[in-house]
Amino acid sequence: MNTPLVSLTNAGKSYQQLDALKSVTMHLNQGEVMGLFGHNGAGKTTMMKLILGVISPSQGNVKVMGMAPDSKEAWHCRSKVGYLPENVSFYEQLTGLEVLTYFAKLKGFAKGHAQKHAMALLEQVGITHAMKRPVKTYSKGMRQRLGLAQAFIGEPKLLLLDEPTVGLDPIATGDFYQTVDQLKSTGSSVILCSHVLPGVEQHIDRAMILSTGQLLAMGTLAELRQQAALPVAIKPSGLNGSVSNDSQLSQFLTAKCPDTLWVPEQEKLNVLKQLLSLEGLSDLQVETANLEQVYQHFLSKHEPAGSVTKEKK
Repeated sequence: MNTPLVSLTNAGKSYQQLDALKSVTMHLNQGEVMGLFGHNGAGKTTMMKLILGVISPSQGNVKVMGMAPDSKEAWHCRSKVGYLPENVSFYEQLTGLEVLTYFAKLKGFAKGHAQKHAMALLEQVGITHAMKRPVKTYSKGMRQRLGLAQAFIGEPKLLLLDEPTVGLDPIATGDFYQTVDQLKSTGSSVILCSHVLPGVEQHIDRAMILSTGQLLAMGTLAELRQQAALPVAIKPSGLNGSVSNDSQLSQFLTAKCPDTLWVPEQEKLNVLKQLLSLEGLSDLQVETANLEQVYQHFLSKHEPAGSVTKEKK
C-alpha cells in the first residue's frame, strides 16, 4: 500500500481558549485532489498552515512526504510544495517577471533557468503581456494569476491553494481548473480550499467539510450524497397529471413543487422505469444533489443558521 503524501492523525491546534482545529484525521494520496470547504473560521487556513509547517500542532501529528513539516529535516521537501495564500501580496515595485524569477531562485533554480521557468509560467497563466510592468499596475485578477504562477513553480508534488479563483473571470477560472487537472495527471496532489462551490465538484476526488474546527464529513461526492441521504429531483414533462393520480409515484410529490418528484437514491431506477412506461412522456430531467446542497446539509445539521465565527489566522 502506498504511503499517503499527507496525513493528519488526531491533529489539533489551540490558541489559549480557542480550538482552531479539533482532532482531525485525514490522508491525501499521490495524484489526488481534495476539496476543503467551510465558512470563515471553520479551520481551513489553520489546517493548511499545519501542513505547510508554518505552525505546529497542539495535539496529534502531521506528516508530509513522510516527515513532520515543522521539523528541520523537512527543509528539502519544501521546494516540492506550492502554496497560494488567500490574500496574495507581492513587492509592488518589481515587475511580474522579476517577482516570479525571484521566487524561482528561492526554490533552487539557477539564475538563467529561473527566468526561463518564470516566463513559461507567466505564459501558462496568461499574463506574458504584462510581465515587464510593475506589479503595482496589476488588477486583482492579474495579481491572482501571478500568485497561481508562483504556486506552480517547479511542478510541485503538493499544491495548497487557498481561494485560488477569487478575482478570476470565468475563462481564467476554467484555465485554472485545466491546470489543476494537468498537475493531477502528472502525479501532483492538490488541496483546494474554496468558497465558490459551483464548478469545483468535477475537478476534485474527495471533499472535506469543516465547521468551527471540526471535521463534519469527508469522502467522494457520491459517498457524501449517500451519507446525507439527499433525494434525487426527477421532473417529467408531458404527463398531464398522471403522476399525481398514480399512488406509487404521487408519494414523491410535494405541494411546494407539484411537478417534481423527490426520490431517495435507492428508489431512483424504479421510479424512472415507472415514468418511462407512462404514455405521453416527452422529457425527463434528473438532478442529483450537487456539492453546494451536500455542503449546506452537513453545515445545517452541525450549527444554527447564521452562526459564523472568525478564524484565528
